[in-house]
Amino acid sequence: MFTVRRAGQYDGDVLGEIHAAAWEAAYAPFFTPEFATRAIQSRRTRWHERIAQGARTILLAEHDSRPLAMSASGPSSTRPGLAEIHTFFSHPDSWGSGIATALMTETLNHLRNDGFPQVHLWTLRDTPQSRRFYAKCGFTERGTARTHDFGDGNPLDQVEYERVC
Repeated sequence: MFTVRRAGQYDGDVLGEIHAAAWEAAYAPFFTPEFATRAIQSRRTRWHERIAQGARTILLAEHDSRPLAMSASGPSSTRPGLAEIHTFFSHPDSWGSGIATALMTETLNHLRNDGFPQVHLWTLRDTPQSRRFYAKCGFTERGTARTHDFGDGNPLDQVEYERVC
């Protein structure tokens, strides 16, 4: 039903579209319209460079050859020896379809095959849909919180989730 593959050098535009559409639906309401517009545009254009850097594993999930979900993962920047899911988004057109669950399964498989025993991620405290999704995928809230400034000077609360790969 769904296929998952590594993002290739020509996938920057589709990654950007998925990221921008999902971010707009889930995150834009937390920001001023002006900042949200700039942030959405930034998400559309940043993925070509990230693919070229090759520092993270970037996966795309497709349905009927249409890319609809993406993840970027690699070594944790804050917890040595663990993996971190740095980015995980699905296009709003695919919400509820199961494609994000298929992508999470493959993301975890890749991390396990890369030798990571455990993975963590951060998500906004006030995004119940993403928090339910991570819990459904076997992640548990670690009890750790932090604030993150997306660049508008108004930090938002994030919570950390983790699970065995």
